[in-house]
Amino acid sequence: MADQTLIIFTRYPEPGKTKTRMIPALGAEGAAQLQRQMSEHTLKNALEWQKVSGGKIAIYFAGGDVSLMSNWLGKNLNYYPQVTGDLGYKMQSAFNQAFDNGATKVVTIGIDCPDINLTILNQAFSSLSEHDLVLGKAEDGGYYLIGLHRLIPELFQNINWGTSQVLAQTQNIANGLNLNTAYLPTLRDVDRPEDLFIWEKY
Repeated sequence: MADQTLIIFTRYPEPGKTKTRMIPALGAEGAAQLQRQMSEHTLKNALEWQKVSGGKIAIYFAGGDVSLMSNWLGKNLNYYPQVTGDLGYKMQSAFNQAFDNGATKVVTIGIDCPDINLTILNQAFSSLSEHDLVLGKAEDGGYYLIGLHRLIPELFQNINWGTSQVLAQTQNIANGLNLNTAYLPTLRDVDRPEDLFIWEKY
């Protein structure tokens, strides 16, 4: 359905400026290559979803510019520079833009969770027919996916981003707002050198 938007947060794979926590294990070039490969893997699954759903893909990027991004990932996608601010503000702004553009169901993911596939994406969007909020739990205490059918700014405020408290804090806010929340299977992000084994199977 054309009123569905999948937002992907990524970064242009410039050595030394991406996947910096991987640099001790992979070097700056290797970390950038990992960013490149994981972005392409995520987009491949997103394009599968788009083929089935007819939805829209919106790429929100840091580093580089629209020309570099489109030369890398393809010219038939929608590219938006990430706004300045913390991760919550970036996501809130992206959701707001998607709803302003006519979407009625919006799901946001990053590129750090290679196990996000067509089944997960379909489940996320279908859950929004009956739930206010959908969350994909990450093993590290965060979430790898968040979906909404209307903007709820409170979900992106007063969160300790990048910590193991993100999911719990988000759940507390959702409970306080009496949101009906759906949960997806718990998956693991590839954030640190000890997580690289997850990516190796791809």
